[in-house]
Amino acid sequence: MGDIRPGPPQLRPGRALAHTTGASGSGSPHRSDSRPPQTPRGGRRPDLIGRPGTTPPVPGRPAFFLLLGIPALLFALITWQVVEDGPLLRADARLSRALVHPDRLGGTLSDLGSVQVAVPVLVAALAYVTWRHRRSGTDRWWLPATAGALLMALVPAIVVPLKIWTDRSGTPVVPPGTGYFPSGHTATAAIAYGTATLFLLPLLPTPRLRRALLLLCALLVLGTSYGLIRRGYHWPLDVAASWCLSAVLLQLLAPTARRYGRKPARDESSQPVA
Repeated sequence: MGDIRPGPPQLRPGRALAHTTGASGSGSPHRSDSRPPQTPRGGRRPDLIGRPGTTPPVPGRPAFFLLLGIPALLFALITWQVVEDGPLLRADARLSRALVHPDRLGGTLSDLGSVQVAVPVLVAALAYVTWRHRRSGTDRWWLPATAGALLMALVPAIVVPLKIWTDRSGTPVVPPGTGYFPSGHTATAAIAYGTATLFLLPLLPTPRLRRALLLLCALLVLGTSYGLIRRGYHWPLDVAASWCLSAVLLQLLAPTARRYGRKPARDESSQPVA
């Protein structure tokens, strides 16, 4: 046995001070300023509406309004030029003459934006997404498919009145007539393939697959757009306006895709304590 000495205990050489009460080193349950420790990264819950600082990072409110406002402003500018027969239409005509080359390739690519091709792709994607959410026990598993279907139905409800109001004539290649602005085929392709991509992305297991899906969506939309211009079915500004309109609609749908793309939260009480 060691010597029993009267008086307060003395510090022994080599003993760490970090384990004393109130110390800020490792092993102390409290901070030096008596404040509780910060929440660990794994214990943070992401905000459902995507505010800045959530985990994983998603666009916050400023980014949301920026991504919504820029395409909306561009769409308004293009529409104003079309209605007022502005100087932008002359550049549009020159670009069209340089790109138009009616052939089978242009017709095939433009068909990617037809209802007969794009809508079945969207229906298949939404059916798969619905099955995955229902199988995983997601609340309101039917909402993503319903939101995607409603957005697709909204396309002709917006595009057709715009065609009547702007009353723009077609290119010299197509029969005489009006109602070519904006491009309905481009909007159909962008909304159908874009909506399918938004809901499928969170379900893919690897970043490589997600990048491949994004690339495929971009190729389908750009291929449709190029085919429409090459075949002479639409002016370039008709296609660009549909891009802007579709970007606005997809941005409005994105929060729903992020919300229902997450895995169902597990009960924390059932998790082992580290």
